[in-house]
Amino acid sequence: MSAPHPQVSSTPWAIDIDHVGKVFTLDNGESLVAVDTVDLKIEKGEFVALLGPSGCGKSTILRLVAALEDPTTGRIAIENRDPLSLSRQHRLGVAFQDHALLPWLSVKNNIALPYKVAGRPVDHERIADLLGLVGLKGFENARPSQLSGGMRQRVSIARALILNPDVLLLDEPFGALDAVTRRHMNVELQRIWGEERITSLLVTHSVEEALFLADRVIVMSGRPGRVVKSIAVPFERPRRPEVQRTAEFHSLADELTLALEPEEAAAS
Repeated sequence: MSAPHPQVSSTPWAIDIDHVGKVFTLDNGESLVAVDTVDLKIEKGEFVALLGPSGCGKSTILRLVAALEDPTTGRIAIENRDPLSLSRQHRLGVAFQDHALLPWLSVKNNIALPYKVAGRPVDHERIADLLGLVGLKGFENARPSQLSGGMRQRVSIARALILNPDVLLLDEPFGALDAVTRRHMNVELQRIWGEERITSLLVTHSVEEALFLADRVIVMSGRPGRVVKSIAVPFERPRRPEVQRTAEFHSLADELTLALEPEEAAAS
């Protein structure tokens, strides 16, 4: 069970996942319980990382918040509103492990795509500001094939931020990158988040990534996914990479790693 997380004001939770369950029907007609009674409250401006083993339902939770799936039981609200209504208003920013950039468009036109989808005029000043924020000034006219993996993910994050969303949802955005590039992108994402301060939910397999980026780390059990642990991250912001070499960081990483172990393995 998750630790109680007291509400500190009368304003609605930025993200309220209220005893949510999700059951999928397989091709053979059998039911698969992906997540079971997940209860999670996220405050406005908070950065929360969702950590768990493969197949535990982390990405399912994110897809439910993004209105890409409907919960079987329970309710999800974003600032006391239905996620689907916010999605239709283009107020949810989403970046996946697959950057999903259109290869025939330039960097600036990929970032501008949400304006066209939303039927809004393109704000070229906003695009220029985001190009600077994600460190891509000078690459406005490059095609995705001309960029490194890390640079393509920068474009994906800029595109997710372009319409000033209420919530940023990140599903393993750096999972396909090599270790060195991933660490560098973690530093960059922390800097970008520090500028924008958008309520963010990150799905990751990496304990170190979760601890470095998040205000709070939520650990899920193996399928069916349930919340088994919640840790408030004590490190001040902005965080320098050196914090990952401290005894406190390693102690928390060990605690989270132990929480990820199957119950029978942790008990042995």
